[in-house]
Amino acid sequence: MYSVKEAFYSLQGEGARAGRPSVFCRFSGCNLWSGRERDRATSACRFCDTDFVGTDGQNGGRFAEANRLADHLAGLWPEGDGRARRYIVFTGGEPLLQLDDVLIESLHARGFEVAVETNGTVPPPPGIDWLCVSPKGTTTLVVTRGNELKLVYPQADAPPERFIDLDFAHFYLQPMDTATLEPRQTLGATLAYCLANPQWSLSLQTHKLLEID
Repeated sequence: MYSVKEAFYSLQGEGARAGRPSVFCRFSGCNLWSGRERDRATSACRFCDTDFVGTDGQNGGRFAEANRLADHLAGLWPEGDGRARRYIVFTGGEPLLQLDDVLIESLHARGFEVAVETNGTVPPPPGIDWLCVSPKGTTTLVVTRGNELKLVYPQADAPPERFIDLDFAHFYLQPMDTATLEPRQTLGATLAYCLANPQWSLSLQTHKLLEID
């Protein structure tokens, strides 16, 4: 059984593949925060800005089989001439609590390249084409290699220096955005760190700037 909060077609707004047309599948649930405000202060991740509770979002629901979910997600990709490879991003919450090799294979069979945005605390199944890890606080990473490491900045318990020797092709800092702290308030510090440490590049949440999903 797969529990999906929401699924939609839009542009990737962050990181190395910003601007790429993508289907997004947001799974319900996370292992670092319950999603309830009363638990935020005592959770491992305290700055999440995403609703991942339940299955009541756009195109959300519960799916008993991988093929049913894969058909549902494939239906969100626009019809066209087929020259662009289909691309899907699994996110959450924490998508690796639900994403498995059966669903990945089902999506590969439908022509999708499969990307994942994870907090890095859950081992990934085989077959993922693009793996992005976003570390949170003092949590221990079990995923120490991949395509992209995208660190929300600043985090007192997760300084960039902790991650510079990990095996990722791209390293991004993304200004923190919370209900009480907007990216413009942390943008200067993020820019300064990237300029002083050019292993890191700047990631902006362009979907918020453009006011799209």
